[in-house]
Amino acid sequence: MGQFFKFVLATVVGLVVFSGLGFVLLLILIAVGKSAGDDKAVASNSVLELKLDKPITERQEPRGFGASNSIGLLNLRQAIAQAKGDDDIKGIMLSLSAVQGGMASLTEVRDALLDFKKSGKFVVAYSDGMTEKSYYLASVANAIYLHPQGALEFNGLSSEVTFFKNLLDKSGIDVQIFRVGSFKSAVEPFFRTSFSDSARAQAVSYLNSINNDMIGRVAASRSIGVPRLHVISDSMLVHSAPDALRLGLVTKLGYYDEVLDYLRGKLGTAKDKKPSIVSLSDYHEGGEKSQREGSTDSSNRIAVIYAEGDIVGGNGSDNSIGGDKFAEAIRKARLDDKVKAVVLRVNSPGGSSLASDVIYREVMLTKKVKPIIASMGDVAASGGYYISMACDTIVAQPNTITGSIGVFGLIPNLQKLLGEKLGITVDRVETGKFSDFPTVTRPLTE
Repeated sequence: MGQFFKFVLATVVGLVVFSGLGFVLLLILIAVGKSAGDDKAVASNSVLELKLDKPITERQEPRGFGASNSIGLLNLRQAIAQAKGDDDIKGIMLSLSAVQGGMASLTEVRDALLDFKKSGKFVVAYSDGMTEKSYYLASVANAIYLHPQGALEFNGLSSEVTFFKNLLDKSGIDVQIFRVGSFKSAVEPFFRTSFSDSARAQAVSYLNSINNDMIGRVAASRSIGVPRLHVISDSMLVHSAPDALRLGLVTKLGYYDEVLDYLRGKLGTAKDKKPSIVSLSDYHEGGEKSQREGSTDSSNRIAVIYAEGDIVGGNGSDNSIGGDKFAEAIRKARLDDKVKAVVLRVNSPGGSSLASDVIYREVMLTKKVKPIIASMGDVAASGGYYISMACDTIVAQPNTITGSIGVFGLIPNLQKLLGEKLGITVDRVETGKFSDFPTVTRPLTE
């Protein structure tokens, strides 16, 4: 028995020692990695690669121990602006596939690339298959390479909605709807089988607006007439990579190694040498380090507060706007004497009217003591517009979807489904006529 306890004790001690050493080793590796990252410098005669294979969001998600799942719009724009004045960066390579981002965000990226080209530096784009959004960015490039077996989508924009009324009727589910505003179409799938006239009108309006703006910008970059691009799109003339080349939408059909040859020619790199390419993440980390080293404790600051996602009550989450938490952030900026102005960066379709009003109140209080400006991203609708309209100034992109078109609420009534379809009955005891409100087991009385 004594030997057994000795063995157990030795095992426990060994595990503790091993865990401690492992933890110390991990800290050393992190420190070494950080040191290596801090010492990282961009080689002269380099190309900045923008690999846009993740969703473009307002803020880049923290990476922690893994790679980020998104690309921050601000990070992207800052990197492009920095590269414009960086003598070590000679050009930008766009690696594109199915670009994920709203049209307003992509327009900001595109404008940044156009500004970059004013320095005389080049932009080249490569893809093995492009959507309309991908091509919208690629069209700004000096040279566009498409894989010989690739595809390019250029056939216009569409909006498709699924309607559930017939299914709900068959299931015995009655959806009781409260709606203010004929254009508040979010509830239509529950009581209609197709678009209402107002819903169709607004969808046609914003799709045509976005499509016309996109085609106009592509036409200017590719030196193709707007009417011609409309014909290409409306007739769906692009079925293959050779079609895209024949119609002048791309510069060349080629493979990735041929793009590298193009870069060698631009950089003057020997054929047996790989061109120096720096990734967005490495370049942005270096830029952040320079900004930190050059920053000072200024008494004249501008607070930028991001409002991205649905507006909800409480603190919300990383993907939503919590009314209480967001209002607290505005309040903190208002009470900070070092903050001289506030910018609300809004990218939200709306949400809770109560949470929106909590935020609205803080915006109104703030504008009494310092300037507060709303900067709209891809969408600032309903509650997103409500919190924006209180600001001193509202700035939007040409492709921002914005407006306030009403409010809605809905309560399903499952009485028929439960009683007639499933054989389930419900009984209740209550102290008042409406004590069970809101209930889904009986219809509303008034």
